[in-house]
Order: sequence, then structure tokens, then C-alpha cells
Amino acid sequence: MVEFLEAEKAEELVQIDLRGRSEIADYMVICSGRSTRQVTALAEKLTDTIKQEFGRFSKIEGKSQGDWVLIDTGDVVVHVFRPEVREFYQLEKMWLPAGAADAE
Repeated sequence: MVEFLEAEKAEELVQIDLRGRSEIADYMVICSGRSTRQVTALAEKLTDTIKQEFGRFSKIEGKSQGDWVLIDTGDVVVHVFRPEVREFYQLEKMWLPAGAADAE
């Protein structure tokens, strides 16, 4: 998923290992798109790729607004944000170890 998002020009990609810290998923991936259109396109392409390559259906929320799209694949939760929305919610600070988000 990370390689796919990088190839599709997702920005400020962060991977967070949630194993042993949360029951929601094993990993969280957070990235940004430059616009509502790019956020939506990244989410659509990623869910299609996951379906085609792994035969897994993903739950997707927020695609119609394009500000913050959440993709739940089961083991991995992907958040695709517009930069302003990402800055507002600051998910990295909630999930990364203390000081790690400041280093990025």
C-alpha cells in the first residue's frame, strides 16, 4: 500500500505500527493529497488495487467529501487527507511515540 501511494504521488506519507497498541488494526498509514480531487482519486485507486491484487474489499468513508477519506482494509487503516484537514486533526501526534511527530 505504501509503495502504491508513493507511486501515485501521495504526500507526507507516515506509517504507524499499531500492533500491541490498538485492536483497530495492525498498521495505520496517513498521507495527504494536494486537492479534494487527488484525495478522492488516491482512495479510489487504492481500494481498486487492494481488490484486484489481494481479493479484499475495503470499507471506505468520506469519499464523497474528499477532505478526509478513511480506508479500512482490516489489518491496515489508511487515512488520506487534504493538508489543511490533516493539520487540524493531527492524527500522527495521537498515535506516534512522543516526539516522533515533531521529528518529521
